Amino acid sequence: MLKRIIIGVFLLITSITWAQEGTSSPYSFYGIGTLKFKGTAENRMMGGISVFSDSIHLNLQNPAGIADLELVNFTVGGSHKYVTQKTDLESQKQSTTSLDYLALGIPMGKLVASFGLIPYTSVGYDIESVNGDVTTRYTGEGGLNKAFLTFAYRVTPNFSLGVDTNYNFGNIQNTAFSTQEGLELSSRETNRSDLLGFSFNLGARYKTMVTEELELSTSLIYTPETNFESENNRQRATLLVVPSTGTTIVREEIEVDVQNTNFTFPSQWTLGVGIGKPKQWAIGAEYTDQKTSNFTNRTFELENVSFTDASKFKVGGYYIPNYNSLGNYYKRVVYRAGVRFEETGINLNGQDINEFGISFGVGLPVGRLFSNVNLGFEIGRRGTTDFGLIQENFFNTFLSFSLNDRWFDKRYLD
Repeated sequence: MLKRIIIGVFLLITSITWAQEGTSSPYSFYGIGTLKFKGTAENRMMGGISVFSDSIHLNLQNPAGIADLELVNFTVGGSHKYVTQKTDLESQKQSTTSLDYLALGIPMGKLVASFGLIPYTSVGYDIESVNGDVTTRYTGEGGLNKAFLTFAYRVTPNFSLGVDTNYNFGNIQNTAFSTQEGLELSSRETNRSDLLGFSFNLGARYKTMVTEELELSTSLIYTPETNFESENNRQRATLLVVPSTGTTIVREEIEVDVQNTNFTFPSQWTLGVGIGKPKQWAIGAEYTDQKTSNFTNRTFELENVSFTDASKFKVGGYYIPNYNSLGNYYKRVVYRAGVRFEETGINLNGQDINEFGISFGVGLPVGRLFSNVNLGFEIGRRGTTDFGLIQENFFNTFLSFSLNDRWFDKRYLD
């Protein structure tokens, strides 16, 4: 049954375009867009921590985290984001829906493999700027996607190592459309970058019982600095705007020669620690440091913008009243919650752009072999209204399916 579901989902995904904006944030203008959360809905409910792993869920953040997988696991997740964007003078509401990940994990004894697709960054904004009698509308779309192949090896029952190999691909398009009062013609400049490149993630995980009931879990993830190739194109056009309909007619369009560039994606490391009673409760914390200070925009320079090193601090955990209860369904439900604080690494007008979120949700058992449906929510804020900037207050809803099956059991006939 699970095989048919997986085949159907893969056919559906390949019949539509995977690349999607997945955001409506003006902050996605900078760098290569807003970094998407690389993890499952289960992790996201716990503030984004990945220090805990088990035998029935995939871990998309730490490649060593899948080493304990005992069943073939297929997982798919999506989210809906509702955002209120405001300045000192006005506010507006936006919403986006996106597919967040699609992955399959296959245990092969001490070696476990997984592969799938994840949107890595997203670009999606529509901003209007008025400067005297000149009005400029800035729009952007696209993003970077990641196809990954992961291998994890259980060195000992307590210690695991893993590696991700990622092929990153996608494109980003930015457009500036300017009109001036009293002039019949308008101008438009479009910058497009087609990005591709390989990257790697290395992971380690260690767990041990520190008392008869308490287990200590630790994890380390490292992403080396890598270079992505950016194939850049630029077009400039003179347009005639028809006042009665608002449509535009291209009067002249030229290709501007711009060089292709190598875009450096910074290194990153994450250290996590947690403690808990296995299959009942756990609480953990993680810290991430990313060297985003070497970020640049791909083909154009920006004023009053700089990139600094980014960091994340996350705390979260889960609680299961009684995971093997037969008489009470709700005692087998997994309750998760967490909180996170992020310094995004973007500095505008001398002001750091930070993000904060509180998340919570449930894992609902379904079917056989510990399959589950996960429903979570997050409330948070990004940015500030100080210094003429934009503050985003968001509410995220995320849903995932984690389905387990046995594919390689030997069957015997009496």
